[in-house]
Amino acid sequence: MDVEEIIDRYYPVENELKKIYTIHARRVTELALEMGHRHPELRLDMQFVEEAAMLHDLGIFLTDAPRIYCFGTEPYLCHGYLGAQLLRGLGFERHARVCERHTGTGLSKDAIVANAWNLPVKDFYPETLEEQLICFADKFFSKTKFLETPRTFAQVVESMAKISDGAVFKVKEWGGMFM
Repeated sequence: MDVEEIIDRYYPVENELKKIYTIHARRVTELALEMGHRHPELRLDMQFVEEAAMLHDLGIFLTDAPRIYCFGTEPYLCHGYLGAQLLRGLGFERHARVCERHTGTGLSKDAIVANAWNLPVKDFYPETLEEQLICFADKFFSKTKFLETPRTFAQVVESMAKISDGAVFKVKEWGGMFM
C-alpha cells in the first residue's frame, strides 16, 4: 500500500486542509506507534497501524467543516464512514474499518437512530486491538487546538465525558491497555 499516493489522490493540492490533515494524521500515527511498540505482548500488526492511522480521517474533505477548511456537503460526523467508502473502493477493507469505527469511542446504532445521523443503522465500534489503538491515539489530537500538542490523558477523559459515561469508561480501559 502506498499511503502517500492515496492521500495525494484525495488531497492533491498543497493547501491548509492538506496541511491540517497531514499534521493530524502524522501525530496520531506517531502516538499509536509509540504506544504499540511499548506493548509487544499485544502482537499488533504495526505496519497496518502505521498505514491505517495515516488514513483514518481520509473522508474529512467530503464534509462541511469550514473551521478546518473542509467545504464538502456532508456532516462532519460522517467523515469516518465516507473515508471507509473511499478505501473500500480501493480494495482496503481492513483500513476502511478503522475509518468508520474511530469516531468518539465508536458509534452505536441506537445513537445513529436517536440522533437521525446520516449513517447506516449499525454499530461502528472499534473491534480489533489495532482499531482500538488508533481510535485511542486519535483522542489525543484534534484538528484545531490540539493539532500539534497532544491533550493529556486527563483532558482526553474530560473530552469523552461530554459524550457519555460509556466513552469515559472506554478511554480509561484503553489507557490501561496502551499507556
